[in-house]
Amino acid sequence: MTAEVTMTINGEGVASAEVLEVVNPATAEVFAQAPRASESHLNAAVAAAQAALPAWKGLPHAERAALMVAAGDAILANADELAALFTAEQGRPLKQAREEVMGAGMWFKGMARFELPVEVVEDSKRRRVEVHREAIGVVCAIVPWNFPVLLASWKMSHGLLAGNTMVLKPSPFTPLATLRIGEILRDVLPPGVLNVISGGDELGPMMTAHPGFAKISFTGSTATGKRIMASAAQDLKRVTLELGGNDACIVLPDVDLDEVAPQLFMGAFFNTAQVCIATKRLYIHDSIYDALRDKLHALAKTMKVGPGDQSDSVFGPLQNRPQFERVKGIIADAKSRGLTVLDGGPVPDQGYFLPLTLVDNPPEDEVVVKEEAFGPILPLLRYQDIDEVIARANNSEYGLAGAVWSKDIDQAVAVAKRLDTGTVWINQNLQTTPSTPLGGHKHSGIGVENGLEGLLEFTQGKTIFIPKAATG
Repeated sequence: MTAEVTMTINGEGVASAEVLEVVNPATAEVFAQAPRASESHLNAAVAAAQAALPAWKGLPHAERAALMVAAGDAILANADELAALFTAEQGRPLKQAREEVMGAGMWFKGMARFELPVEVVEDSKRRRVEVHREAIGVVCAIVPWNFPVLLASWKMSHGLLAGNTMVLKPSPFTPLATLRIGEILRDVLPPGVLNVISGGDELGPMMTAHPGFAKISFTGSTATGKRIMASAAQDLKRVTLELGGNDACIVLPDVDLDEVAPQLFMGAFFNTAQVCIATKRLYIHDSIYDALRDKLHALAKTMKVGPGDQSDSVFGPLQNRPQFERVKGIIADAKSRGLTVLDGGPVPDQGYFLPLTLVDNPPEDEVVVKEEAFGPILPLLRYQDIDEVIARANNSEYGLAGAVWSKDIDQAVAVAKRLDTGTVWINQNLQTTPSTPLGGHKHSGIGVENGLEGLLEFTQGKTIFIPKAATG
């Protein structure tokens, strides 16, 4: 499979003299190329976004919302093409890839339902005081490789609906589908409103340091997020940072093991565990630990891991070689330290495939427990006391998401309220909607995405004092 895609700058297709090689992670072979943006491309994209800003910001909110719906419809109309590109560059099985593309289209349409509120904080005989929300300016949006289409749609639908213009950069590992969306939306959005450029590791720092941006929206690692925040401080850019997580799931002893085991498994391993909000530490009550461990291990040995273009594959490869080597190293470290490692079923020899791996009750200070692997290795951890397990779950620098499983919903809610995370699911996993804010505590990020609160992240307030009687 090959793909010829261009960057989108000021509504036009733009190629570049230098290219990125795009690797299919299922084969570890280059299958396509993408443009590699230079500093002049970045400057042109920012200039286009700045030029388009006054007219776009000045549009009535309802007109921008209608264009967001049209953008969503355009993505949905091209779902099959985008899904094929997605699977080739990202590795995820085709059905799941198409679900992400469809979700991205629906995200545009879902966010379009939100309006920017005008808050009346005083309405007295003397005056009326209103707080309005308006666009910040040109947004720098940087998207990771694990959910390249959905997370791009979050940033586009929020930022553009609020009246900002944008320059969006996909990951150099997964540029193709996002560049193609830029091409598709040229027929929907005015020139300069959305600019999509692709580049290597050098492009991100150039963007975050660029004085033409008023806000940075970034999803990725905590280490990179810290560097972006430091860069943004130089000219006080606003930031939204959705960063790493080492998410804990607590299973109470009253659950139905046959019912919950497959759900727990998918909550940890979906997208080959390359999900920031996936379960990465699974705490299981001692009374059910052995039985649930064995059920999870049986699933790990039987679930099909293979190329995403094979219809029976449930899990694909790791997306890129650096991540593949890192996770392989974590598995090797666990085995070398004498931990009980429960290997999953066979995986292909070619490509960046690793077995779905469980670690049986390792100490809390082991790397496999303390660090976010972002790959298919899951520590299973025994507990006996609810206060003890909550303390263990909270003993992390991260606080992105968590989950509690129990037939007693009241007890599960009580546990959820004590977890230091931005999101907690009860008897479910990985649920997000356009209406529900997602954000992290501690080192898991700053700000939120989605919902009205996420939309407001792309605005700044303006307080207007309106007298009710003549003055002077």
